[in-house]
Amino acid sequence: MRLFDPDGLIAGSPDPAPGSAAGPGSPGSGAAGPSVAPGPTRRLRMVVAYDGSRFRGFAAQTGAKPPRTVAGELARAITKVAGHEVRIVCAGRTDAGVHARGQVIHVDVTEALDPASLARSLNSMLGPEVVVRSAELAPAGFDARHSATERSYRYLVYESPVPDPLLAAMSWHVEGPLDLRAMAQAADAFVGEHDFRALCRRPPGAGRDEPLVRRVTDARWSIVGVPPELSDARYEDAVPARLLRFDVCAQAFCHQMVRSMVGLLVLVGRGRRPAADVPWLLASGRRQSGVPLAPASGLCLVSVDYS
Repeated sequence: MRLFDPDGLIAGSPDPAPGSAAGPGSPGSGAAGPSVAPGPTRRLRMVVAYDGSRFRGFAAQTGAKPPRTVAGELARAITKVAGHEVRIVCAGRTDAGVHARGQVIHVDVTEALDPASLARSLNSMLGPEVVVRSAELAPAGFDARHSATERSYRYLVYESPVPDPLLAAMSWHVEGPLDLRAMAQAADAFVGEHDFRALCRRPPGAGRDEPLVRRVTDARWSIVGVPPELSDARYEDAVPARLLRFDVCAQAFCHQMVRSMVGLLVLVGRGRRPAADVPWLLASGRRQSGVPLAPASGLCLVSVDYS
């Protein structure tokens, strides 16, 4: 049994089948209300967006005074509307401070609850910090975690001689200049199937030699640009500041994988490590203390694919 899985809310616990209700004390359940739904249930699929700045991650936590989490807030709100406790399962469990535009969850609720009405109620209660972008009946057999075929993350780097307070909550300020061509070359080495032990936090209970193989289908940098009001930020050689975007897609990710990838790529961009180091680092299978972990604020779960 795996004790940790960064791509699911709860690892090692079977999801209840559609039509069944979560019991009292079940992971992700609401804090109050009846322990079972009054009658038959049906599974809803929701796409959720949130600003993760003030949350201790997505997954609900236990304890006398559990920290504030996205799943905890969603579960309490859904419980209040539905009148029974719920168990939330997500496609990708995000860490403290990480944002989402396209997080996908499923939840089993009473058949009498209309998905659109539920979404409106949740947005009224939780928005704008947490927003349900869509809510619909899930297809037969749908599981937000296990049915996912690809997850896409985005990381923003604000390359500027000075930080900007309006971008701080959604990006990593890096005093460039950065060699974007070298960073793009280094990112190419991530594409394909690799053992990412060198860039991931080891799951509890995993052996030192246990591989963490993931297949990355895309890893690329692009220039987003800078809002006009920030265009006056320039380096001494008149090079303007810019907002850089790193997009990476994979079927699954291990813990801290994307943030470590970005940290390594920024080292390359600063000229502190050559792009050729990336294949060597992956092949080593050992986490390197010299690779910085990029701040959580720049990371966002953009979308989850179920094709």
